[in-house]
Amino acid sequence: MKAFLACVLCLLLSACAARPPLPERLPGLTLPQQLHVQREQAGQRQDWLLVIQDEHQRLRWSLLDLLGIPQARQLLDGRQWQADGLLPPNPAARELFAAVLFALTPPAQLAQLYPQAREQAGQRWLGDRWHVTYRGEDAFDLNLGEGLRYVIDPLPRENRP
Repeated sequence: MKAFLACVLCLLLSACAARPPLPERLPGLTLPQQLHVQREQAGQRQDWLLVIQDEHQRLRWSLLDLLGIPQARQLLDGRQWQADGLLPPNPAARELFAAVLFALTPPAQLAQLYPQAREQAGQRWLGDRWHVTYRGEDAFDLNLGEGLRYVIDPLPRENRP
């Protein structure tokens, strides 16, 4: 019985450790944003559209394939992710969303929201988990380890009268 309880405890702790880091509070972002996401790993590429919207003090994250079919949808309410819609859980997308939030956090807010982060010469790190290299305004590369890389570019904003 003790071995079983120890195993359950280890599983619970590993599940908590696997959660992607989140900021102390939501950063001030210019929303909505539409980003082109290119995932690269082991010589394979996938392209997606990522839409980030403000939903009454929450952030709605929608990852769509190029045909517009939802791949993942989540709401970030402060420090907790919630499913949005009927899509099954997608831990890889949740990790991507959290890493993009880290990358989009304004430099003036970084130290307060991510005290463990480092930033230097157009790059940003969160321990060994995430490495961001900026190529321009809202254009950056995310390296998430194990050969997984995302190339993120903003889509042109519509002109509004």
